[in-house]
Amino acid sequence: MYKVVIIDDEPIIVEGLSKAVPWEKWDCKVVATAESGQGGIEVIQRENPDILFSDIRMPGMDGLTMIAALKSEHPHMQIAILTGFRDFEYAREAIRLGVTRFLLKPSKMDELEEAVSVMVQNLSGRKESAQEEKSVQEPEEAAAAGSFIAQNAVKYIEENYMEKLKLSDVADHVYVSQWHLSKVLNQHVEKSFSDILNHVRIEKAKELLWEPSLRIGDIAEKVGFLDMAHFSRVFKKYTGLSANEFRNQMKSEKNGRREE
Repeated sequence: MYKVVIIDDEPIIVEGLSKAVPWEKWDCKVVATAESGQGGIEVIQRENPDILFSDIRMPGMDGLTMIAALKSEHPHMQIAILTGFRDFEYAREAIRLGVTRFLLKPSKMDELEEAVSVMVQNLSGRKESAQEEKSVQEPEEAAAAGSFIAQNAVKYIEENYMEKLKLSDVADHVYVSQWHLSKVLNQHVEKSFSDILNHVRIEKAKELLWEPSLRIGDIAEKVGFLDMAHFSRVFKKYTGLSANEFRNQMKSEKNGRREE
């Protein structure tokens, strides 16, 4: 029995899919539904379904990031997107990340049934050709999804480095567990979360050190360090110099260029 989850912020669509599709025909059962992106993530984590039918444009949810998260953590999950969002590039990116079917609303019953049939076929591997294709595609899909998550995570860190940022904050933003985010960052960026965050903060601190009116303690606070001693240790680790030495070196180089 294959487990199915349906997510859509339109209750009539959730009810329609649950009741109208003859799930038993493909040995499937709808085990849970949700009417929001966040609720859907919680349901998926609880149920670990084989098949997901989901809207991709719901309030407070980045659809592509959610797809990437699901395919990265659950590479065997079959995903069908139901959407009224007609955008070829968006659809192509969703398919690259591992979506099996991209269906435009309103979808016809034969389109829905074809999607279910293909997803069950992919899961069961009944046809040898389908199984061979699956074995090639899944690593590529997982790699694409992991890269997408890593890029979004780094972007989020670069935009929020001045906050008291934790790994859990970034993991929540990209819809994966902390453990999985750590794994993805190590694979695709080859750095840990703390290394990425510290690197971003120190690069920003180096820029601010060009402003002579800013005290080093103020700079440390502006880039997210609440502890001056911690900032000093991290700055020296990444640059080989103290913040004061770095600032003095910049002044010397600037004066040297003027004399030339």
